[in-house]
Amino acid sequence: MIAKVIVDVPSRATDRPFDYTIPAGLIGWVEIGSRVGVPFGGRVLQGFVIGLADYADVDVSKLKPIAELLDHVPPLSPDLVELAQWISEKYFCALTTALQVMIPAALKGKADSVVTISEEEQEYSWLHAGEGDAPWLAFIRAGGGPVRMAALQERFPDDAAAIKQAIKLGILTEQVSIKDRLSVRKVLTVYPPDNEALAQEALANYSARAAKQQEVLRYMLENPEPITMSALVETLSTTSGTIRAVADKGLITLREVETQRDPYAGRNFKRTEPLPLTEGQQAVYEEIAEALDAEASRVFLLHGVTGSGKTEVYLQTIERCLQYERQAIVLVPEIALTPQMVERFKGRFGDSVAVLHSRLSNGERYDEWRKIREGRAQVAVGARSAVFAPFQRVGLIIIDEEHESSYKQEESPKYHARDVAVRRARQHGAAVVLGSATPSLESFAAASRILTATSASSTSDDSAKSSGGAALLPMPHRVGNRPMPKVHLIDMRDELKAGNRSMFSRQLHEALLDRLEKGEQSVLLLNRRGYSTFVMCRSCGYTAQCPHCDISLTFHQKSRVMRCHYCGHAEQAPEKCPTCESEHIRFFGTGTQRVEEELAKLFPGIRVIRMDVDTTTEKGSHEKWLTMFGERKADVLLGTQMVAKGLDFPYVTLVGVIAADTSLHLPDFRAAEKTFQLLTQVAGRAGRHELLGEVIVQTYNPEHYAIVSAQHHDYAAFVQEELKHRRFMSYPPFCRLIVVTLSDEQLTLLITAGDKLASTLRQLAYESGVKGWIDSDGSRFIDILGPVASPIPRMKDRYRFQCMIKYRGNVGAIDLLKQAISMISGPQGQPPVQISVDVDPQVIL
Repeated sequence: MIAKVIVDVPSRATDRPFDYTIPAGLIGWVEIGSRVGVPFGGRVLQGFVIGLADYADVDVSKLKPIAELLDHVPPLSPDLVELAQWISEKYFCALTTALQVMIPAALKGKADSVVTISEEEQEYSWLHAGEGDAPWLAFIRAGGGPVRMAALQERFPDDAAAIKQAIKLGILTEQVSIKDRLSVRKVLTVYPPDNEALAQEALANYSARAAKQQEVLRYMLENPEPITMSALVETLSTTSGTIRAVADKGLITLREVETQRDPYAGRNFKRTEPLPLTEGQQAVYEEIAEALDAEASRVFLLHGVTGSGKTEVYLQTIERCLQYERQAIVLVPEIALTPQMVERFKGRFGDSVAVLHSRLSNGERYDEWRKIREGRAQVAVGARSAVFAPFQRVGLIIIDEEHESSYKQEESPKYHARDVAVRRARQHGAAVVLGSATPSLESFAAASRILTATSASSTSDDSAKSSGGAALLPMPHRVGNRPMPKVHLIDMRDELKAGNRSMFSRQLHEALLDRLEKGEQSVLLLNRRGYSTFVMCRSCGYTAQCPHCDISLTFHQKSRVMRCHYCGHAEQAPEKCPTCESEHIRFFGTGTQRVEEELAKLFPGIRVIRMDVDTTTEKGSHEKWLTMFGERKADVLLGTQMVAKGLDFPYVTLVGVIAADTSLHLPDFRAAEKTFQLLTQVAGRAGRHELLGEVIVQTYNPEHYAIVSAQHHDYAAFVQEELKHRRFMSYPPFCRLIVVTLSDEQLTLLITAGDKLASTLRQLAYESGVKGWIDSDGSRFIDILGPVASPIPRMKDRYRFQCMIKYRGNVGAIDLLKQAISMISGPQGQPPVQISVDVDPQVIL
């Protein structure tokens, strides 16, 4: 038998399966999706089996055998291997990179080498203890077994040459295997006596000097249940040595017992029952239930206003899915949303819910992943990577806040969880529900059929192409017909004219004071962390810049440090200008830290919780802050966009947006859409229960259509206006995009490589007969823009250039790009500069 193995080397030159023979002892064990250790280039590396064959394309005698099988149960099922191949082709990444993203970090093994004295050399007398022994040789023999090469290198750093020579001469035998970064957690557990009568007799005969041992035995007789060693030590205030002494006499038993690293151990979730559905919820539920009953792969766009009860629809459709003994995956965009979502799903489905997100430890994620794979969980809740949860029969995939850009991974593989979900649903005959109050234009255009057939087929959202596109399910009313909160726009130019130089308008100041007096709560949004956005000298105009990136440093007041939010560079804030030595150094712009400080000055005694990247780095911090706010231990929840979505607090009656224009003028065609979505989402946090809500939006652009549409909660008006701009400029959903970023430390080399790539790509497009412009029908075209300097032209000491590819129709843009890159690459298949390809990008910076 031949195994086709993708070796864990993320290089274009090795991005293909290599053939290995399967040793006789592993036949029947090695399957598609198995993880194996294989010899490759003089090393043993981890690899994944993606195919099996009865014969090879080359002489079998020249093939090497698989060195070891790393798991008795393959970590990847055949459908996930197929999905990885699709991701590799669609998102232009190495197949091993796509496979690796599907398994927990604990299984990303690395080679580990051990050495022993060879059996032949054991026979020679000079290997026995004597004056001729080298220290490292004596150390190996004293170990009495295999010694890790890493330990040997660390202990005898000057003897590397001698150790290598000993391996070469056969004096030492080296064995290389793949070790996981983490293992199953086992806890030493104490078991009660097997023979109670014998234990009672021993208890009576214990000498007075062994009183502690006697206490241990008496406890285990009185409490005949297994208990962990650490718990018993703590309970009896004794030592592990005392407990082992009792075990050595055969009176009790010690065993290593596997235990789960449960991130929610000790938490009691209040069980909930399904709520009666409103008329709108019921109509949506029945549509989705019909697809679940038929096991049909369908995509639904659930367009429900904030507070319309989308979560209850999710819960009841999952319950329907579980009745068919199929599993459900729920994706949420922000870690901040996970605590509330986990509480709702655990409250409804209990221990059958597994949670997967990046704030869990590697061990916790590994155990939650095993819980899914072993069939102990039927529902997975998590961030984008939870779309790869190892379920066998997926029936439903829900993507909450489907418009969020965080569903797109920004490092390789640059996949979009929405498109991957649709593809995986097709494999399983599952339904996909995309839920949002502000759907992405691509999803909405495909679902509402407002594009021509040609345009719809070229949208970046794969849901447009699944089963005839997505079905639009509207939920335009809040539960109980509660009114949407009233939104006030405050023109900050008028505030300046009136002499108000505070970051709070007069109306927002009065509204905050009113809520404090009433004991109600407020949410304040400023999508900018830190204290000031830049530091400048008012004498000479010097601006503090990152030395490694073309971007200004952000000032953080608490540590008095200026930090780059792209590469992490940090330095102390200057007391004087480094250029002219003037003392007129000023901090411009406003960040969340500064707002927090200003609130404390204006409202003495106010209780503020600040949530941004700086305050939520610790594990469990999101849950801690949101729990405190939910228990009304704070008056104001201040934060970046993580406070804008999905949160549901009954006493929040005021939402304030400090600067609505933060993202409006970014060099990104989605700037208006992101602004509208953020304002609509944060406005939806107010007045979700019995108390009426109010929203105050501070802006310098009160007439911009994105802000006006958000004021009136008018998604349709925004879409109509935004689509005009997209159509005129030919941006998604009227075409698809690929952004190619080239980077290098040498600017001249980068410019040459960029020009060569763009001209090669244009030539290939011309030769393939693709029009290089948009004509009247716009049915099929490709347009290559650039190369130009990226919006951030230097990052981490590397210069950056961009090419943008726009295309529509059945244009093989990815294939053309692959061909162009290979044509400018060297003999080893490596391009002259670093090239990063982003298909259907969400951020263009």
